Amino acid sequence: MNPALAIRDEDDARRDRMASGGSRARERRCIVSGEVVPEDRLVRFVVSPDGAVTPDIAAVLPGRGIWVGAGKASVDAAVKKNLFAKAAKAQVTAAPGLAGLVERLLVRRMQADLGMARRSGQILLGFDQVQRALQSDAPPALVIEASDGAADGKRKLFAACHARGLKIETVECLDAAELGLALGRENVIHAALKSGRLQERLSFDAKRLSGFRGRPAASDERDV
Repeated sequence: MNPALAIRDEDDARRDRMASGGSRARERRCIVSGEVVPEDRLVRFVVSPDGAVTPDIAAVLPGRGIWVGAGKASVDAAVKKNLFAKAAKAQVTAAPGLAGLVERLLVRRMQADLGMARRSGQILLGFDQVQRALQSDAPPALVIEASDGAADGKRKLFAACHARGLKIETVECLDAAELGLALGRENVIHAALKSGRLQERLSFDAKRLSGFRGRPAASDERDV
């Protein structure tokens, strides 16, 4: 067995529920920067039995976790400087395209959760529905905007929040095509999600994906 898998980190055995959409946030040390930061700014990796560095987006795979800042520069640096091997204290293989793989996996995970939200009736789609929800007695907990959507509609929704003194978290790390693929519609620009586990997990993953896409992280209770 690979030595990196034989070393079971006790903390990893009790992994924070937040990595899969829970409510408690834990902090980990990035092997690149050395900083201890919340898990929504990190990606967990493990070493497979054949010695390959494997992204563990959901933080559920067995083995000692290796944590890297959620961003292309950090993952590329970990590969280039052989930091995965140093952290695992073993010979490992880290593919040069690892950062791109992590980004794709995060997108797929968010799309799967969006599809689940649609099937369970937890998501609202379209400008009018989102605007009405923001004006209702039970406003959504999360607003999702296509990164390539027109600014005018976004400003109007932000203004609707401001008029009521609402502070709504907003994420903008997926484009209209990616949202449409997840939700079974073309040109999805505006969506909103009710409070719950899927909302928490989408918020968590959006913060990480934003690090790979050079966009601001999901704003926490953005006042507009």
